[in-house]
Amino acid sequence: MADDLTGFKFLAVCVVDLMIGDPRWLPHPVRLMGVIIQRYERLTLERISSTWAKKLAGMGLAVGLPLGAFFVTKGILVWAELVHEQFGMVIWVLLGSTTLAGRDLWGHAMRVHRELKTGSLVSARVEVGRLVGRDTVDLSEEEIVRATVESVSENTSDGIVAPLIYLALGGPACAMAYKAISTLDSMVGYRNDRYRDFGWASARADDLVNWVPARLTAVAMSIAAAIRLGTGISAWKICWRDARDHPSPNSGWPEAAMAGALGVQLGGGNVYGGVREARARLGDRITTCSMALIPVALQVMGMAYGLLFLGIMGWVMW
Repeated sequence: MADDLTGFKFLAVCVVDLMIGDPRWLPHPVRLMGVIIQRYERLTLERISSTWAKKLAGMGLAVGLPLGAFFVTKGILVWAELVHEQFGMVIWVLLGSTTLAGRDLWGHAMRVHRELKTGSLVSARVEVGRLVGRDTVDLSEEEIVRATVESVSENTSDGIVAPLIYLALGGPACAMAYKAISTLDSMVGYRNDRYRDFGWASARADDLVNWVPARLTAVAMSIAAAIRLGTGISAWKICWRDARDHPSPNSGWPEAAMAGALGVQLGGGNVYGGVREARARLGDRITTCSMALIPVALQVMGMAYGLLFLGIMGWVMW
């Protein structure tokens, strides 16, 4: 836990995220990280061919970017504190809020829901394409809903719970280092021909830092499902039964918990870059993935967010 962390700062970070989210007109650290990753990739990956050279270049990126994010953020915080104590607090809160994605996740999912309600399947495919990495041009309505619910589930862990945990452990600098690892995984952590060696270290780092958050998210979702839907036991049973079948050691936990909470089946076949991948199915198909489930999934997400916030807030204050 950071020495200067107070309950007020922690609360303020969450309030700022929920109120303003990530305005596109403001510069965002994650976008800067994306630019750095792309330029590094052009300078290294496109000029080397051997397996070991790709792995070494990828390891350099997987270590260098999180460390750089940590120390740059730490430097900004120290400078702001030297300028004025109150100014330092404001910068702490603003930087911390950029590591959370609660409002943005809610907004993206609701835009998919609104497009489906108006019957605009083409627009809904475009909107869900902003949430997921799979090909969306040919998705049916049910597949769009499934993709949205899966993204809400996974990103509850990656975009909310994990940053909250690392913020509590080490302030914005620690949370920003986590975001660097998460961004690396989303950009280069693929098992295809291009990134299998180059992105190996980034993918393994992401697996490590998300191990605890993913499981805490599954627990919080199960409790939220019990409160909101009365399906808490089912959520946890499905999670315990199916989570390990997911190709990711972490993503399956929140996705399986959400599948059990809603009584739907997630997973199955997805298309990435024109290539179809078969994935394990999570949950039992008690009901179909209809558009009405998107707001319900968001409610489960919101309650899980609140439960974990209260738990971490109590730990911070203690």
